[in-house]
Amino acid sequence: MRVDVVSYNPQWPVHFVAEETQLRSVLDHCLLAVHHIGSTSVPGLAAKPIIDIMLEVSSLDRLDEQNGQMEVLGYEAMGECGIARRRYFRKGGDERTHQIHAFLQGDDHVRRHLAFRDYLRAHPAACREYAELKQALAASCQHDIERYCAGKNAFVKEHETRALRWLAGLGPAL
Repeated sequence: MRVDVVSYNPQWPVHFVAEETQLRSVLDHCLLAVHHIGSTSVPGLAAKPIIDIMLEVSSLDRLDEQNGQMEVLGYEAMGECGIARRRYFRKGGDERTHQIHAFLQGDDHVRRHLAFRDYLRAHPAACREYAELKQALAASCQHDIERYCAGKNAFVKEHETRALRWLAGLGPAL
């Protein structure tokens, strides 16, 4: 997989809405919420041009039963794919354009993803620092996605912690 970090594209939210509409049309009542997450959901943030979507569902088993509907939309069901209590779907294979992370409503992963997204939206300095880090990593990782992700890990963990504290009103975000 190529690791290309590009400038923010104002069409990313439009692509998300189009995909959300399709997802809502094929998934049944177990789908409770659809969120645009990840870097493409933060205005102005440089990102890999992959739309990250998070689904909140009432039942992972029920979602699993709908893998065929997801395949109709071009998604490949990947199971937990390394994260307990998640269902992961990708569209476009190794050159994916969209990826879905599905969790039960109220799972800690839901709160963490939304807090990090909202924190970056509300804190321009952290957003700029993250963009610079991602661009530097993309330029130096030689398209090694594991190396790229490992290089972001400390920043993400630190700022997720800050984001959760900020969201809970437990102290300053920075």
